[in-house]
Amino acid sequence: MADNLWKYSPLNRRRWAIRALVGSPCIFDMRGDEIINWREPEGKQPSDEDIEAKIAEYKAEWDAQDYARNRKADYPEWGDQLNKIYDDGVDKWKTEMVDPVKTKWPKDNSGPVE
Repeated sequence: MADNLWKYSPLNRRRWAIRALVGSPCIFDMRGDEIINWREPEGKQPSDEDIEAKIAEYKAEWDAQDYARNRKADYPEWGDQLNKIYDDGVDKWKTEMVDPVKTKWPKDNSGPVE
């Protein structure tokens, strides 16, 4: 699921949590974060506690990948990286373009490290 991080954005978390718990198709009407109408049989409606637990799981996955989103934003454009590899080789590309970003944004989400 971590490859679909867009699902975990705050606007979509509740909707995706419900769909994960109930399965597809799952039909309900929402106004903001509030479910205003279930169009599912009684047995398919998850409890608020189950929904909140699934949202917490999604949030934990989202937070765990914060470093990756920060790294992605800090890496130079692909064209610049490819030019660096062509002009100076892979070793220089790693040490001058990749390693500084990885050092700045460690996987333990303790960054930015200056």
